[in-house]
Amino acid sequence: MMKKMSISTSKTSLVLFLCQIISALDVPLDLSQPPTITQQSPKDYIVDPRENIVIQCEAKGKPPPSFSWTRNGTHFDIDKDAQVTMKPNSGTLVVNIMNGGKAEAYEGVYQCTARNERGAAISNNIVIRPSRSPLWTKEKLEPNHVREGDSLVLHCRPPVGLPPPIIFWMDNAFQRLPQSERVSQGLNGDLYFANVQPEDTREDYICYARFNHTQTIQQKQPISVKVFSMDSLNDTIAANLSDTDIYGAKPVTERPPVLLTPTGSTSTKVELRGNVLLLECIAAGLPTPVIRWIKEGGELPANRTFFENFKKTLKIIDVSEADSGNYKCIARNTLGSVHHVISVTVKAAPYWITAPRNLVLSPGEDGTLICRANGNPKPSISWLANGVPIAIAPEDPSRKVDGDTIIFSHVQERSSAVYQCNASNEYGYLLANAFVNVLAEPPRILTPANKLYQVIADSPALLDCAYFGSPKPEIEWFKGVKGSILRGNEYVFHDNGTLEIPVAQKDSAGTYTCVARNELGKIQNEVQLEIKDPTMIIKQPEYKVIQRYGQVSFECIIKHDSTLLPTVVWLKDNDELPDDERFLVGKDNLTIMNVTDKDDGTYTCIVNTTLDSVSASAVLTVVARPNPPFDLELTGQLERSIELSWIPGDENNSPITSFVIEYEDALHEPGVWHYQTEVPGTQTTAQLKLSPYVNYSFRVIAVNKIGRSQPSEPSEQYLTKSASPDENPANVQGIGSEPDNLVITWEPLKGFQSNGPGLQYKVSWRQKDVDDEWTSVIVANVSKYIVSGTPTFVPYEVKVQALNDLGYAPEPSEVIGHSGEDLPMVAPGNVQVHVINSTLAKVHWDPVPLKTVRGHLQGYKVYYWKVQSLSRRSRRHVEKKILTFKGNKTFGMLPGLEPYSSYKLNVRVVNGKGEGPASPDKVFKTPEGVPSSPSFLKITNPTLDSLTLEWGSPTHPNGVLTSYTLKFQPINNTHELGPLVEIRIPANESSLILKNLNYSTRYKFYFNAQTSVGSGSQITEEAVTIMDEAMASRQVDIATQGWFIGLMCAVALLILILLIVCFIRRNKGGKYPVKEKEDAHADPEIQPMKEDDGTFGEYSDAEDHKPLKKGSRTPSDRTVKKEDSDDSLVDYGEGVNGQFNEDGSFIGQYSGKKEKEPAEGNESSEAPSPVNAMNSFV
Repeated sequence: MMKKMSISTSKTSLVLFLCQIISALDVPLDLSQPPTITQQSPKDYIVDPRENIVIQCEAKGKPPPSFSWTRNGTHFDIDKDAQVTMKPNSGTLVVNIMNGGKAEAYEGVYQCTARNERGAAISNNIVIRPSRSPLWTKEKLEPNHVREGDSLVLHCRPPVGLPPPIIFWMDNAFQRLPQSERVSQGLNGDLYFANVQPEDTREDYICYARFNHTQTIQQKQPISVKVFSMDSLNDTIAANLSDTDIYGAKPVTERPPVLLTPTGSTSTKVELRGNVLLLECIAAGLPTPVIRWIKEGGELPANRTFFENFKKTLKIIDVSEADSGNYKCIARNTLGSVHHVISVTVKAAPYWITAPRNLVLSPGEDGTLICRANGNPKPSISWLANGVPIAIAPEDPSRKVDGDTIIFSHVQERSSAVYQCNASNEYGYLLANAFVNVLAEPPRILTPANKLYQVIADSPALLDCAYFGSPKPEIEWFKGVKGSILRGNEYVFHDNGTLEIPVAQKDSAGTYTCVARNELGKIQNEVQLEIKDPTMIIKQPEYKVIQRYGQVSFECIIKHDSTLLPTVVWLKDNDELPDDERFLVGKDNLTIMNVTDKDDGTYTCIVNTTLDSVSASAVLTVVARPNPPFDLELTGQLERSIELSWIPGDENNSPITSFVIEYEDALHEPGVWHYQTEVPGTQTTAQLKLSPYVNYSFRVIAVNKIGRSQPSEPSEQYLTKSASPDENPANVQGIGSEPDNLVITWEPLKGFQSNGPGLQYKVSWRQKDVDDEWTSVIVANVSKYIVSGTPTFVPYEVKVQALNDLGYAPEPSEVIGHSGEDLPMVAPGNVQVHVINSTLAKVHWDPVPLKTVRGHLQGYKVYYWKVQSLSRRSRRHVEKKILTFKGNKTFGMLPGLEPYSSYKLNVRVVNGKGEGPASPDKVFKTPEGVPSSPSFLKITNPTLDSLTLEWGSPTHPNGVLTSYTLKFQPINNTHELGPLVEIRIPANESSLILKNLNYSTRYKFYFNAQTSVGSGSQITEEAVTIMDEAMASRQVDIATQGWFIGLMCAVALLILILLIVCFIRRNKGGKYPVKEKEDAHADPEIQPMKEDDGTFGEYSDAEDHKPLKKGSRTPSDRTVKKEDSDDSLVDYGEGVNGQFNEDGSFIGQYSGKKEKEPAEGNESSEAPSPVNAMNSFV
């Protein structure tokens, strides 16, 4: 069975794999090999003094190594110390502290040695130190009295612990003290004040030291700080503090920056390569100084530079020698600046350039161990053999030491050993073990056989061929069963045997063979490579904007290799989806029901298979109507204006476009809100115009694209003073309702427009163009006044003025009105009609004098109606039609007239009161037109070569019919039209017999009527001539004849009787007479039928399982079906040999003539149609 292994296509996995490629090959554990240290404790090992000390040392080798320890350079005999034990099959020491031991007694430098017959490996020097968390020494802390604006440093001075403690400042309530640019903690734990303020006064500045190893916190005694303001100093305080200059009664003054730490203008700092460089500058001054950092002669390293503690600390991570140089901090405020230069030198403990690697050689081979390291200062290199300095180690003629290299020539098995390389300088050391193992081994392939690798197309494929052998085997790769060796740029061959295909394609799939050979043998192994289609998201989720409480769906439709099983995971903001039933995860979508504001965020669809992973994201923005504004405030109150301000509510992801301001008049319309104004969404104040005598309150509504917010809470009320009206009623009109009156109407002022109590109206009128005085009347708060006794329809000047208890409104403007109208007095004259065509006429008239209209002229109405049709003398109901022509028009068009008809019309003038008298009736006639289509076309009496056509005359002849036109043409089976024949028929005809037509042919007919004007629309029909009369009569009529139905019933009854008789005889065991004749013959199975007597073989059903006798009927497929022998009329009738008498009884004998079988075998097995059955008997 093949083993599956997924090769990740990610860069991380590839890097890890390549790291394994460059590492040394391991010797299989079943072969002899020197010890190798696999696990050890760190060099600087700080232990908890309350727990057991575990010093790790693990190693492998063949045979398994034994372990020993040194302590402070001398042998450590663990058997003599009851508190120390070594784990079985291990070199790890356990010092039992929890049962009486003291950690301090085991401080020292420890080293482990793992040894077997092939050599000895040693561990690093492990320095054991127990952690310490000492208490603060008791000290008397004096209160700090500080003048406002001065700097202050509160010293922490924590006890020296191991490791150093973490420092922080808190108060008595265990709350961290707030820090800022003004107040901050230094790297040494002290608390620095750039300048003190009165709020810094407190008595509980407490420094805490947390020792992580022992999980303890030590507390310093509280420090008291009292800040004195110069304004609050009195004589008593001044007397108590007279001995000091600093507390002189001077005002708080601003001061330029001064560095509190570091002191002086320059300092130095040494840091080791790879560590974190921390540089600090804290300054005093008022205003608080701002710190800036630069590197002289260079730039601060990008991506590794960070600023902490309000830019007072410069942090550079992973420093190297290139970071050495001068770093300047500059403290600046409005009064000046100060700077400090820190000279940084980066030293380096030893670090590897080339660490020695295990060496496996066969007898007689050559090899080298290389140990190269760097550092600042440059480290010294020393070699040990099996833990002993090489200078005093046993001689080995095959070994030669050349500085950082050991050269081996013609090694033998006794040359196996473990060599240690030590690279050291003043800042540390490196120790590496590397063995030389002399073996003679044929090749081995350690990769399992038939391993299956699966990769995604266009990704790297790494096929493993882990091997071992001594001498080192050569590795070759082949593809396929009989493939040639793989070479070329499309492959990468790694030293550990791995074959890399940088870009695997579909044709890269198949079987690959790895062959390992050396002088001692050869071995091969096959692996399988499958290439899979990449997983793709073909429909990615899209950005969505959804309203609150709506529903939204994100699609994530994927395409993947059919052999891989994908899993789809949805994330919200790179975290799991909320545990909420509103989130519905479907096969290829995510649906969120009843969306809320907290659903805002980025949704990611991640598709994972065992080989690859793809993802796509989309943002969901939840929008809603804005929240209502709040905190409405009225300011700047004046008699006619006020300023309203508010705070907008949350816009809910849709910007506010405007604010609508409404007002309520609690004095006139309490509870009713009116529109006041609208301002842009960027504005939060509005200057509002006010009216007198209104008790205002306001509310604000925010508007965005989604809709309007709920109204804000109302503002406070504001009552304006009364005044005379500012405006008069609008929409003043004077219109008479009767011929002798004038009705004056207007829109009353609204409550707030009255400007005060006692609202009334002064109504004035006078006849226009007559030298009359104004007539006036004062009415209550109404909207109408009627003036009686006026002449009919004369113009009046009208005006309405508002007034209240405080006075009149401004003088109103005048409007022109008219007294009431009456019906017009005269009819239009000189009515003329011009007939344009058979359906259209134009009518003219003279206008009536305006004085006779007695009202507003609205237009003229033309009444017209059809008197009779000239082609038909019959009269019918008269339906009058009316056309209205607005304004002072004197002509009009009459459409939709019927041709060849007689019409009458009259004209009347119209005003606002109604219609005037009609003009005398005018008669006009329309000319002939083309007729409508014939009312019907019917085709009857089809024969072989003729058809009879009948038709009805047109419903609307529209004139005198002159003739009919008939056109016809044949249509073949493919619906193609034949030649067209045209016949002209007199108008008095209503039928026609068409002769000499083709039989059994379909014809299409086109028929229309004509007047002298032209042809009317046509009517179409289709008909078919019949075929041979005898054939037609038999095919069409026989199935419905009574004699045929009776004949079929008789045949069915006869068949039923025969079946019943056969069934009864068979159940009684009797035989047909034919059976008795057959019994006399020798062969009862096959007996020919005699032609002279017409008898047939023995009756048999399907249960007898005997072959059919000669002459019996069989289907064409030579099979016998039981149901086929029961009901078939053809099987019994035998074509023309079967006959019926007149009463329908069957009179022919059963026949089985052999010579008829071929013809009958081709007959259909389906039941015949009645027509065909009868044809067979004729």
